Amino acid sequence: MNAAVQPTVVLAGLFAREFAEMALPWQAEEVPNPRLLVLNEPLATELGLDPASLQSSEGLRLLIGTLVPSGATPVAQAYAGHQFGGYSPRLGDGRALLLGEVTDADGHLRDVHLKGSGRTPFARGGDGLAAVGPMLREYVVSEAMHVLGIPTTRSLAVTATGRSVRRETVLPGAVLTRVASSHLRVGSFQYAAATGDINLLRRLADHAINRHYPSLAEAERPYVALFQAVVTAQASLVAKWMLIGFVHGVMNTDNMTISGETIDYGPCAFMEAFDPATVYSSIDEGGRYSYRNQPVVAEWNLARLAEALLPLFQDDQEQAIALAVESLGSFRHHYSAAWSAGMKAKLGLPVGLASEVVSPVVDELLTLLQEIHVDSTSFFRSLSGAARGNAGPVRGLFLDLAAFDAWLKRWDALHPDADVMDRVNPVYIPRNHLVEEALTAATEGDLDPFKRLLDAVRTPYEERPGLERYAAPAPENFGAYRTFCGT
Repeated sequence: MNAAVQPTVVLAGLFAREFAEMALPWQAEEVPNPRLLVLNEPLATELGLDPASLQSSEGLRLLIGTLVPSGATPVAQAYAGHQFGGYSPRLGDGRALLLGEVTDADGHLRDVHLKGSGRTPFARGGDGLAAVGPMLREYVVSEAMHVLGIPTTRSLAVTATGRSVRRETVLPGAVLTRVASSHLRVGSFQYAAATGDINLLRRLADHAINRHYPSLAEAERPYVALFQAVVTAQASLVAKWMLIGFVHGVMNTDNMTISGETIDYGPCAFMEAFDPATVYSSIDEGGRYSYRNQPVVAEWNLARLAEALLPLFQDDQEQAIALAVESLGSFRHHYSAAWSAGMKAKLGLPVGLASEVVSPVVDELLTLLQEIHVDSTSFFRSLSGAARGNAGPVRGLFLDLAAFDAWLKRWDALHPDADVMDRVNPVYIPRNHLVEEALTAATEGDLDPFKRLLDAVRTPYEERPGLERYAAPAPENFGAYRTFCGT
């Protein structure tokens, strides 16, 4: 570690200055022994930060929030949210801080944010800390999502604190340094609306437009246009989740961004055996956030955003509701279009092929996958081999060969393009048993399994010799997989 190189970071306090009603100035807790576990050097460079300086003693203090650059004001953001359908009017960053904003190499403003930096007044009895395992989970899964082309927050670093964290057992603590287009959420607007201060709500909406959708500022109804833009962004995002088999696990309204980025990788996982009822969160007993429910929940969350924005849509409430209903009604169209286009690509089918031709092929396939619980990632990647004349590997995934061969014949008659398929169907995803293996080892001080997994998922479409275990489903003795929120 180079202690001689000092970090030079220009962090703006834009949100802290403009939204004092929703930003509580706070300081990250000092930690006894900060130690860098992983640094995202390409992302640091993209943000205009020197990776070497971030590895210095002063750089580590910056990454955990105990060194605050001049001009920055770390704040815990206030927001509300529906959690598993129940409304909480005051959630906020209980163990997180927004350090400020940095301008990246493309001139875009990006938030620099901490998770696990200590208790804030929003902690509600929590200890404000985070453990090494969950923070490394967010790092590897968010990086995988990024290279898979799915909008996401990014992980800049995970730093061990030298402090113990009590959960079911005593675990080593860590702080995640996260980067996002912003941390504006549906819950941010719910909070602003609940204050009854329409000026605050309007300022927040203007901020969201300027930050994420600047072309909408001149729209006839800019706030309706903002809502429509978020509807479109979220429809596209959730379709991408569904196409890759990603299960978020905790789609509360405080975990849905205005930018359309995936945020908060707590009880998340990638589905292996295809089953629409798949649930990974240990607390989701009713399956509210199951794989198949994600589009429905996204639409429900957007309805809550519409409710918060109603005062800005139109003075007359009935007209405002009509505008909201009309705009929300486009979600299913946008989602269906994104899903259909994505599924065509996964199956290598021509873009212009009529939906009445494609839909029966897709529906029959999904039924087959569900009936036999075929590993979805392995299936789609192997299917391109069949398009090249080698159907053996993909046929080996099925027990009912007659049914699959009949489907295969109908699909092959549509002249699939294997190269297109290989560009969108990954070989490597963060498979659940490998994630757990890596996190367990890291918790015990061995980062090598984590680094090997990260290396595999960072080039997901390129099959490489020696990485066969990273492409294989979990062994049978792995059992049912459950994840936890980490608090």
